[in-house]
Amino acid sequence: MPRFLVAALYKFASLKADADLQAAIKSTCEAHEVFGTLLLAPEGINGTIAGPEAGVHAVLQQLRAVPGFASLEHKESWAEAQPFLRLKVRLKREIVTMGVADIDPVGAAGTYVDPEDWNDLITAPDVVTIDTRNDYEVRIGQFEGAINPNTVSFREFPDWFRQFRETRPNTRIAMYCTGGIRCEKATAFARMEGVDEVFHLKGGILKYLEQVPEADSRWQGECFVFDRRVAVKHGLATGSHTLCHACREPLGPEDLRSPDYVVGVSCPHCVEIRTPEQRERYAERHRQEELARERGEWHLGQPGAPRGSD
Repeated sequence: MPRFLVAALYKFASLKADADLQAAIKSTCEAHEVFGTLLLAPEGINGTIAGPEAGVHAVLQQLRAVPGFASLEHKESWAEAQPFLRLKVRLKREIVTMGVADIDPVGAAGTYVDPEDWNDLITAPDVVTIDTRNDYEVRIGQFEGAINPNTVSFREFPDWFRQFRETRPNTRIAMYCTGGIRCEKATAFARMEGVDEVFHLKGGILKYLEQVPEADSRWQGECFVFDRRVAVKHGLATGSHTLCHACREPLGPEDLRSPDYVVGVSCPHCVEIRTPEQRERYAERHRQEELARERGEWHLGQPGAPRGSD
């Protein structure tokens, strides 16, 4: 039985996000050896945490005790090793950064679609499916036939969507993301832009991979996650990807067989954009990490910190 429970969570609701709340949550996490990232903002709470089962549930209990967050939902999976290196509890302006004012993800988000009904929606002839995640996430997996906006940051999504709407003004739209949070904002934004029928996958890809049998699935590839597991597959089992230490891109088995892949130094995605001096610096860092491992220590530069979800 894997030892570490991983809980992905978010909820949009009015929150008094201040230093007192930040300190209280951090104290509970530390007391229970729970690591990960929690973001607190006036619009809500977002994050992924991992630790002993009892510790994770203690943190979730504390979060649900915050006024307005009793109905906070989370998605669970398990990991053999602690998927986070450290704990971060941060105060932010937004729990997922789109950078558009006056969006109401609580009252104006699109229509939820349960995982068991998702296949019927996205195969309907009058529905266009849009992946709201960033390009490096889409590259390792997506729903069959979905449109990739090729965004580097979620901040780019509004401009992309406005251009898309010029070409498909009357389309019914289905959106999805990793756990559901980006879709809350993306569908609210779409409705603010005048889209009448916009839907999103309840619980995101993670809930779909947990509930829909692989034989019935329309998911292709693996799902990027923001921890040291890098990716998960059906049943939320850990996937086959790792991270390039130089550029933080997810690497699959084919990437690892490339002559451009050098552990800790380069991969096919960054070998052409790194200077010889940078690669030598990465090589030295990797040597120091290996020495630290041999001594049973943890080197600060070792890979494992997740990319941001924006």
